[in-house]
Amino acid sequence: MHEIEIERYTPERKEEWDAFVRQSRNGTFLLCRNYMDYHSDHFDDHSLMARHKSRLHAVLPANQDGATLHSHQGLTYGGWVVGDRVGVEGMCALFRHLAEHAQGHGIKAMTYKAIPWIYHSYPTEEDLYALHHVCGAQLESRHVSSTISLRHPLPFIESRKSGLRKAVARGLSVYEVGPERLGDFWAVLEANLSHRHHVAPVHSVEEMRLLMGRFPHNIRLFVVSNGSDVLGGTLLYVTPRVVHTQYISASEEGKSCGALDLLFQHLLSLDWGEAEYFDFGRSSVGDGGTLNSSLLFQKEGFGGRAVCYDSYFVSF
Repeated sequence: MHEIEIERYTPERKEEWDAFVRQSRNGTFLLCRNYMDYHSDHFDDHSLMARHKSRLHAVLPANQDGATLHSHQGLTYGGWVVGDRVGVEGMCALFRHLAEHAQGHGIKAMTYKAIPWIYHSYPTEEDLYALHHVCGAQLESRHVSSTISLRHPLPFIESRKSGLRKAVARGLSVYEVGPERLGDFWAVLEANLSHRHHVAPVHSVEEMRLLMGRFPHNIRLFVVSNGSDVLGGTLLYVTPRVVHTQYISASEEGKSCGALDLLFQHLLSLDWGEAEYFDFGRSSVGDGGTLNSSLLFQKEGFGGRAVCYDSYFVSF
């Protein structure tokens, strides 16, 4: 693996990058350029492409901020994306060549967000081994997500079942809708986040409409309605192995009548093809050490159990 060459990504390589991500062992549509580059004006892209004997061997979605290289800060995860040929020694070589590249570009450190194992189409934790034994990396943050096995889901707890009964009694319905109804859901989402957490969604409604147009099969919106108003919903990121709730929200009326309980009962009953996991996303903040207990209780009440999203610090 001493013949590895690392080069910076350029837009001329877009088709090659995307084709590689699609056939990789651990890539998802979030790591394709049409997703990564929707907010390219916010980041100084420093994504890398590694070749072995001129053949594309791995890609690393990344941006640079000063002397620090980051697993792309606009993404939830994004370590080395690899094909079938990369084993443990190959991954160790990738990190050694990454260190050489970093030193040649004035980069002194890196934050590395490993791709959680649930997204792997085939086991791909070689990077975790290399981070420890080659890089001497330190675990910088560990967030916890709640994930359901679609093959063997746990039953809802009684409070979730009670909410489901309320929703059925109210005659609520669940629908999949397109980008034209995104504004209705976004109004509920923005009001909820502003009232409870004094924050706004990471994406604007315009950005999300753009992304839904680019990835219509991967970004899907489900809402709960009483026949006229949207009482709640979720925006899903659908990948081959994982159905992930990017956003979940309900109005005060929706919360009082079990809108989300009906929503997730419906979603967990659907056929998601080869997907094996339904991931509710993180319930921790900061470096992961602080839990949102009420959010965690809700997700675990649907049967979710812990999967960790880890970030590592590497010095070059």
